[in-house]
Amino acid sequence: MTHKNQRVLITAAASGIGRATAQAFLDAGAKVYICDVDAKALEKTLKGEMRLAGMVADVGDEAQVGALFKAALGHLGGLDILINNAGIAGPTALVEDVSLADWRRCLSVNLDGAFLCARQAAPILKKQKSGSIINLSSTAGLFGFARRTPYCSAKWAIVGLTKTLAMELGPYGVRCNAICPGAVEGDRIDGVIARDAEARGLTEAQVREEYTRGCSLRTMIKAEDIASAMLFLTSAAGAKITGQAVPVDGHTEVKS
Repeated sequence: MTHKNQRVLITAAASGIGRATAQAFLDAGAKVYICDVDAKALEKTLKGEMRLAGMVADVGDEAQVGALFKAALGHLGGLDILINNAGIAGPTALVEDVSLADWRRCLSVNLDGAFLCARQAAPILKKQKSGSIINLSSTAGLFGFARRTPYCSAKWAIVGLTKTLAMELGPYGVRCNAICPGAVEGDRIDGVIARDAEARGLTEAQVREEYTRGCSLRTMIKAEDIASAMLFLTSAAGAKITGQAVPVDGHTEVKS
């Protein structure tokens, strides 16, 4: 699954899934540009991996996305792969307790960000008649998730965005797929578990065990597992795969 000389832009890549994905593409021979809203984390990442370049950007902001693409294209000399990784967990609350501000912020980052970046990338990829877009959805975008209304709504919408982009870009040889991670180890899921435990009056250990038990493989997912799936989907090995929402979750068991 070589990506030698491929030009890759990854959003929110200073940590977590984005950071693991950037490393995977670098190791596969790609040239990678990243962004992140966390300036300190971005600075640390760029200092730790000299092959990376990047800038601070909030992908929910149209002007900042425009600046991001100008900088990325200038550095990369073009674009072959866009990874729309940016996302936030949003609030953990019953729908009647979710503020409109929290709803809009969650959709802004998770959905608007993917749309704004795809809108910038589409003409570039269509013109060269090649390329790939990967959007990050979630198993919460396949099955729903109580007390996570904004997040689930955004992640379901990502699947619709992905399938529509696959239709529009397919005739130009451009593919678009969504990855649907399960519970991925790291700070974000730790925060989700803590808030879920508090909302339900359970211990964090109980909620963590519940999440693990809901996976057929009885395990959390690693960021590197997601990165490997992205490498496959954007490689020659995945050349005929488009318009798909691909779970990387150890198989989520839906119980009544």
